[in-house]
Amino acid sequence: MIEICEVGPRDGLQNEKKIVSTQMKIKLIEKLIAAGIKNIEVSSFVNPKVVPQMADAEDVLKGLPKDKDVRYGGLVLSYSGLERALKTDIHYLHVVTTTSDEFNLKNAKRTVDQSVSELSKVIAEGIAAKKSASGVLGTAFGCPYAGEVPVDRVLKTAEAFLKAGCREITLADTTGMANPSQVTSVVSSFREAFGHDILLGLHFHNTRGLGLANTLAGYQSGVKRFDSSIAGLGGCPFAPKAVGNVCTEDMVNMFHGMGVETGTDLEKLIHTAAWMEEVMERPLDGMLMKAGIA
Repeated sequence: MIEICEVGPRDGLQNEKKIVSTQMKIKLIEKLIAAGIKNIEVSSFVNPKVVPQMADAEDVLKGLPKDKDVRYGGLVLSYSGLERALKTDIHYLHVVTTTSDEFNLKNAKRTVDQSVSELSKVIAEGIAAKKSASGVLGTAFGCPYAGEVPVDRVLKTAEAFLKAGCREITLADTTGMANPSQVTSVVSSFREAFGHDILLGLHFHNTRGLGLANTLAGYQSGVKRFDSSIAGLGGCPFAPKAVGNVCTEDMVNMFHGMGVETGTDLEKLIHTAAWMEEVMERPLDGMLMKAGIA
C-alpha cells in the first residue's frame, strides 16, 4: 500500500500568481479527502509578505473537516512559524531545511547548520506541545547553485532532526535534479545509516521530466510514502526553474496499473484535477485528466 502525502494545497499553490481564496482551498482539501487522500499538507506558516498565497493558514485549518482518519500537516521554517502553528489544531509540523549552504543562504539567509540549530528546538518544542514532527530535507538530490550535495551532508542533517525527535524524514528534490539511479543510491545510504524503523518519504518535482521515474525508483528501493500534487501543481518561490510536483492522479494511475494499492479513487482525483484547472484558469500539467484512464 502506497501512502500519499498530498501537497497541492501548499506546495501546489504557493508559487501561483493567482491567490486562491480560503473557501476554495478548503473545498479542494474536501475533494481530496473524498477521493481517499488521508495525509495532506494544507498550508505553511511562513511570512505572509514573502509568500502571500499562504497568508490564510489559520483560517484554512479552522474551516477543515475534523476527520480522525485524516492527517493535516503544515510547513514550518522557523521559530516564528512554530508559534503560529501551535495556536492551531494542526496535526503534524513539516519542519523544513535545505541541505545546501548555498541554497539555504539565498532562501533563509543562514547556513544549514544555523537552520538545523534553530529547527531542532522547533521540533523539540513542537513535540512537547503534543504536535508530531516530520523533517523535510530540501536539495537532497542536488542544488541549483552548488550542484551535487554530498550524501553525508544529507544524512548529517537527517540525524540532527531525528535526535531532536522526528520519526519521519522526507528527502526532497527541490528543483527536480534527481535521476532514478541516484534515488536508489540515496535511499540505500539512508537505510544503511538509520535502518527501516524511520518512516522515509520522497518528494520529487517534474522539472526535467523525471518525477514519475524517480518515484518508481524510490518504490523499487522500498519506499512507500510519496509527496505529490493534484494536477501537477507546484513549484518553489525560492528555487529557480522549479516546476510542478509529481502529479497525484498520474502517480496513482501508475501504481494502479502495477497492481499497487493507494487507497484512493482515481476517477475522483481526475475530476478534482480538472476542477483545479478551472479554478486556476490555466492549463495544468497533469496528463491523465487529458488522456483519460486506459
